[in-house]
Parts: sequence; structure tokens; C-alpha cells
Amino acid sequence: MNRSVKVGEIYRYRPTGTVGKVEDVREEQGKVWALLDYTKLFYDVSYLEPAEEGEYRKSSYKDRRSDEQSNLRSIEELQKALRDVDVSDYTPSGGG
Repeated sequence: MNRSVKVGEIYRYRPTGTVGKVEDVREEQGKVWALLDYTKLFYDVSYLEPAEEGEYRKSSYKDRRSDEQSNLRSIEELQKALRDVDVSDYTPSGGG
């Protein structure tokens, strides 16, 4: 088990490839957990491996959350626009 994980170091969570900078390290019930800034989640350090600086994504959890909310608003606006469309404006009269 990799207990030498330190705050400020960059690691990759092997199962998903998530890369982040360690913000906190905790030990609970015999396991060591590291908080990665990219997801704001704690990961079992036995599944972490050192990552290169170039792999580190600079966008923060807050930035990504804001982007997700913006995308959701855009989708909702498109759905509303589609509900407001009168299909008869776009179909030939008199049938096919």
C-alpha cells in the first residue's frame, strides 16, 4: 500500500484514469485515503499511482460544476424551443 502520498503531489486513480492533486490525506480503519482536487473525492491510495505534471487538468471541481450547469441550461433552452416549434410550418401542404 502506498502510504507515502503527500499533499500537493499529482496522482492518477488507476481504475478510471482520473488525475488530480492531493489536497488531504487521511487514515481510517487501517486504510489511507487521499482527496484529489479534480473530483473532491477521497481515493484509496492503494489504487493511486504517480502522474506527470502534464496529465494534471487545471480545471477545478467548481469550474467543471459551473460548466455542467451552463450546459444543462442550454439543453433546457433547446428543449423549450423545440416544444414551441409548429411542425406545420415545416411540412409541405397537400401531403406527399
